[in-house]
Amino acid sequence: MNCSQAPTFILLGLSRNLEKWQPLFGIFLGLYLLGLLGNLLLLLAIGADVHLHTPMYFFLSQLSFVDLCFITTTAPKMLEALWTGDGSISFSGCLTQLYFFAVFADMDNLLLAVMAIDRYAAICHPLLYPLLMTPCRCRVLVSGSWGVAHCVSLTHTLLFSKLYFRTNQEIPHFFCDFGPLLLLSCSDTYLNESLMMALSGVLAISAFLCIISSYGCIFYAVAKVPSAQGKRKALATCSSHLSVVLLFYSTVFATYLKPSTNSSSSEEVVAAVMYTLVTPTLNPFIYSLRNKDVKSSLRRILNMVKSQD
Repeated sequence: MNCSQAPTFILLGLSRNLEKWQPLFGIFLGLYLLGLLGNLLLLLAIGADVHLHTPMYFFLSQLSFVDLCFITTTAPKMLEALWTGDGSISFSGCLTQLYFFAVFADMDNLLLAVMAIDRYAAICHPLLYPLLMTPCRCRVLVSGSWGVAHCVSLTHTLLFSKLYFRTNQEIPHFFCDFGPLLLLSCSDTYLNESLMMALSGVLAISAFLCIISSYGCIFYAVAKVPSAQGKRKALATCSSHLSVVLLFYSTVFATYLKPSTNSSSSEEVVAAVMYTLVTPTLNPFIYSLRNKDVKSSLRRILNMVKSQD
């Protein structure tokens, strides 16, 4: 078997039916541009309004930046393949995409946990909140998340770079993902797959448990609030974050909590579209449409633009 450590892959994309490529290109180009616009507007609204320079919006701006990078990791290559019909990608290009995909996916995971901690501190310890979530601690939480995401993703990529593949292999996916590629390897992938699963599992489960425990404490604290209005007000600050958490984890679990033999199924590709493109695109709209402060900031920016015209 002729195997190489520097092969060329062919991404098969979303469909093998050539007649569907043009409408798919239009749909996903629109989705990509909408994701860029939504996340950029949210970053602009938070950066331009001093009233939004708080820990909650600082974490939200980081999430928006990560989502902006996340969709840019996979969408351009997918759009290129749909437009030109050429899904070829070099091994180095595949490794680069794998690394950045893993970094931003891990950052999404970690930031959702950090935002849950922030909501826990705000609702369960409101008097101590300014002391608990100081600007310095917020920066440390985000910097630590970037550090962990980088180390885990770099380890995954280095492990993957040691594998051998046959050249010009077809990947039944629209981007280089670990699961489909491991199935195509000529090498014995047991050790690599075990280490990758262990690292990813510890990171994902730790973040998910952090979110679950934070919201357990939040719901317990809210249940003790005597007035119904007070309960609604407390939960209103969590509703957008909860919506994003449910959307993110439901699509990720639908993709990865499956036997490896099904890793190239069409259902997984659809789920991957959801969490790599749809979820990062929806996140800024979930937060802005359900947040009066963000909507007010966007209106002020729009009015300023109109007045200058």
